[in-house]
Amino acid sequence: MTANRRFRDIDRIGPVQVGTSFDGRGHEKHTAACTAPRCGFSADYDSRAAAELAARTHRCPVR
Repeated sequence: MTANRRFRDIDRIGPVQVGTSFDGRGHEKHTAACTAPRCGFSADYDSRAAAELAARTHRCPVR
């Protein structure tokens, strides 16, 4: 199953992008995803504050 999301309100905190979208049930979700090569970090959160905190505290294992 693929998730076709339309992100809005996208911010960048270091190498991590934080965006807001709606899930399949119409609930608002916030995603934090690292854009560094070979990192692979991404996670969904229920609040924008949680996604931004994850972005601020993320440390890439690949350096």
